[in-house]
This record gives sequence, C-alpha cells and structure tokens, in this order.
Amino acid sequence: MNKEIAQPPTVTRQFSVQLSATRRGARLARLLAVQQLQSWGCEHANVSHVVAELAANAVMHGRVQGRDFRLRLLMTPGVIRVELIDARSDRAPVRRHRNEDEPAAEGGRGLLIISGLADRWGVSSGPPPCKTVWAELDLPTHAPRHNPPAP
Repeated sequence: MNKEIAQPPTVTRQFSVQLSATRRGARLARLLAVQQLQSWGCEHANVSHVVAELAANAVMHGRVQGRDFRLRLLMTPGVIRVELIDARSDRAPVRRHRNEDEPAAEGGRGLLIISGLADRWGVSSGPPPCKTVWAELDLPTHAPRHNPPAP
C-alpha cells in the first residue's frame, strides 16, 4: 500500500528581526513588516495591523527587563504567518469574546482586532523561557485573467 505523507507547507519567504521591547520597538516592527511585505510584492494592510497589535502586546504584556522580542514573517503558498516571540511564557493571551452588554474596558481589544483580521491565531510555548503568539492571514487569490476572444 502506497501512503502519501502530508508535508508541511514550504516556506517561500522568511523575515526575522530582534527588536527592543519598547514602544519604539513595536512601532519599528510594524514599519519593517510593511517594508518587507512591499519588497515581496504582498498586500500588507491587514498584516501591518496584526503586527502592530501583536508587537504592542509583546511590549505591554510580554516584556522582561533587558529582554527583546522577535518578529518573524513567513510566507507560504497562500498564507502569511506573523510570529511575535516574547520573554514571558507565563503570560499567555486569553481569548475573549466581545460582549455588547459589558462596559467598554480600557484594554483587551487587541486580540479582538487580531481575531477580526486574521484567519487563525494562537499561542505556543517556546523557545524556553519564551512564548510565540502567531497569526495567519490567507492571501487573496486572484482569478486568472481571460482575454476575450478577438471578433
């Protein structure tokens, strides 16, 4: 019997940068992501918002004095994956659902934004003592253009 083994998607493009866990580092993460995606010829509006929210969370909730965070962008066929690796594995994000009856909270909207923009997101532990918060956005597929037949 011939069984085919599913292979993980091939990463076609990859970008990684280590940044200071400061507001400036978070802002730089978004700017570098936009620049990198432009160089790849990739639509970047939602991806840049996702990077901005995840980087802000890494700085606010994942910061350890003297430790940086890392931004990774991975492009596979049809998907952009954003990963933010910070130094606080003990502070994993909690999925919240928007409740119209609750008064507006000061914080907690970032992950709701991520949920709205990303097709999938989650958190994984490691590399120790870090955690990786990731989000995946499906790339739009463009139908091939058909030229109408000449009259």
